Amino acid sequence: MPLVNFSNLDFNQIKTSLKDYLRANSNFTDYDFEGSNLSSIIDLLAYNTYINSYNANMVTNEVFIDSATLRENVISLAKNIGYTPRPRRSAKALVSFAIDVSDTTTVAVTLKKGIVATTSATFGGSNFTFSIPEDITVGVDENGLAIFDSITIYEGVYIQQEFSVNSRTPNQKYILTNSGIDTNLIRVNVKDSNNSTIVRKYSQSKGLFDVKSDSPVYYLQEVENERYEILFGDGIFGLPVQEPNVVQVGYIVSNGENGNNLSRLSYAGQLVNNNGASLTSNITSMVVDQQSYGGAQIESVDSIKKYAPQIYASQNRAVTTVDYEAMIPKIYPEAESVSAFGGEDLTPPKYGRVLVAVKPINGVYLSSTIKTDIQRQLKKYSVAGIVPEIVDLKYLFVETNSYVYYNENKAPSSTTVIGVCRNNINAYAESSELNQFGARFKYSKYQNVLDNSHTSVTSNITTVNMRRDLQVVLNAFAEYEICFGNRFYIKNHGHGTHGGEIGFNIKSSGFKVSGISDTLYLGDSPNQDLKTGTVFMFKLNSDTEYVIVKQNVGTIDYVKGEIMLSPINIISTVVNRGESLIEISATPYSNDVIGKQDLYLQLDTSNVLINAVTDEIASGDDVSGSNYIVSSSYSNGKLVRGKEILATSPTVRTTTAELTQQQTVTQSTQSVTVTTGMDGSTTSTTNTYSY
Repeated sequence: MPLVNFSNLDFNQIKTSLKDYLRANSNFTDYDFEGSNLSSIIDLLAYNTYINSYNANMVTNEVFIDSATLRENVISLAKNIGYTPRPRRSAKALVSFAIDVSDTTTVAVTLKKGIVATTSATFGGSNFTFSIPEDITVGVDENGLAIFDSITIYEGVYIQQEFSVNSRTPNQKYILTNSGIDTNLIRVNVKDSNNSTIVRKYSQSKGLFDVKSDSPVYYLQEVENERYEILFGDGIFGLPVQEPNVVQVGYIVSNGENGNNLSRLSYAGQLVNNNGASLTSNITSMVVDQQSYGGAQIESVDSIKKYAPQIYASQNRAVTTVDYEAMIPKIYPEAESVSAFGGEDLTPPKYGRVLVAVKPINGVYLSSTIKTDIQRQLKKYSVAGIVPEIVDLKYLFVETNSYVYYNENKAPSSTTVIGVCRNNINAYAESSELNQFGARFKYSKYQNVLDNSHTSVTSNITTVNMRRDLQVVLNAFAEYEICFGNRFYIKNHGHGTHGGEIGFNIKSSGFKVSGISDTLYLGDSPNQDLKTGTVFMFKLNSDTEYVIVKQNVGTIDYVKGEIMLSPINIISTVVNRGESLIEISATPYSNDVIGKQDLYLQLDTSNVLINAVTDEIASGDDVSGSNYIVSSSYSNGKLVRGKEILATSPTVRTTTAELTQQQTVTQSTQSVTVTTGMDGSTTSTTNTYSY
């Protein structure tokens, strides 16, 4: 019997295979393998085979980027296809301070590179240091003040390291000894010799374009333990270093994202005047103009596996939307999630354009400066005829209302059940299942999170809504388009035996318009095709009694999930979170909600409701189910979002058959700001509107 099974990785299976092989030999017929010394030899052979099989399996896995697990191997494989992993990023802050040198002859003051500030209080049990990688020099004004105004400082410790070039050391390597380095803050200088005062500054190069034989550039690559090696040119591509040159490297070792959101900083730097004399007095308190932000951890192994093949496939050019999504993190490392889509997918279409939405790691939106810079750099990779355009992302919020049934014999209290459920939902809300472009709220998984939260939970009834926040322009006529990217469910269309009011498939928070003193809300009425409808404004006489103030203020497309509002002059809104907003929500046609194109999907935990309901059947209190508490699988019947604001002068309710206009006609000529499409583009015109 030949020993043919070489695929086993289990020790016991290998040992059994060896015994079966020996038993097939006539010399070992009826041999007691368990009670003989040969058993030890078989164990040794089995162990040896097991170790070899394990090593062979690991080696095979580690030579492919898809299956490799060790960071060093993944980086090495990514390097072969020209991909450089993103390094750790230092959080940066803007600070200001001044020094009074009016009683001296000083004309300029220099803030030396290195430590500049420290945290004046403990944040999370840790102290943080902020540094600068280069000297900053400012002049003295007519009042004798040297003002360091809104200078950028970086979280981390500044470190200097020197290497003496030695021709007697073959293949000499220049490896930085610390991990956690922000490579953007590395400064490399080369002295001719140890005693020389001539220093040449080298800059980092990420390619061979425009690199000549005398270009003072260096290259960087990640090595083991998240450290970096500096490489110099060979005289063909880049200026080489040679003995007795001395390489001086300054860099900042940071704490990544842990350094974000620090605001209380104290001065701890070193100032010298134009004569090199140290200045230590008459220094004002440090003012933090902007708290620290932008800190990020080193790129993860999973991220490298995802983006390295994409960058290689794009070959440093952007043609498809996937190419743009791969290029953005390379251009803007602070990107948390990227979505690119063609202009032909818009309504109306924009041919020849690629629209890109970016969610930064720390922050909500990109600044205009960053968007302009990304767009400028993207043009280097774009093919002729395609215009990249950076657009603001739009948040699509998911809201849920859950009735969780539980066995009271297995839970201390309903409060415990609700608390555990809420903790799990919060964890789900922060997971990678959501919080990205193209994410999908998976209804069955969400219910499973609730069902598995506590052993007492027997089931749950959960309803789902989606919400967009409309940012309005106050005191000016404006036309708005609100895109949900998901089909709306029409619950009250009036063409069947529903017993409810026609429409009211969307709900809004309150707002006021010019010429009407009452708080108004948005409602909808479907057309006969149940695919489109009209939008109207109404006010409330009571929680359930409404009066339609004006019909046809907009249109609604239930299939596309789009709402268009005609020019309207809004003067105030009930909801204000730093900006005037109208919250608009609807029930999705499918409980699985997806964030399409520039819609960034989030679960709004502040609008997640959890109610604990006793399951008396499971607890044995009511086995027959006669008193079973039934929870509706449909959304609540409220007409509006939030607390209802009633009309100051109630009027007769308008029936759906009448739908008469109650508003006084006014005229006004205003500048109209028109927001159209999912890309958020705006135009302005001037017109006269009546309503």
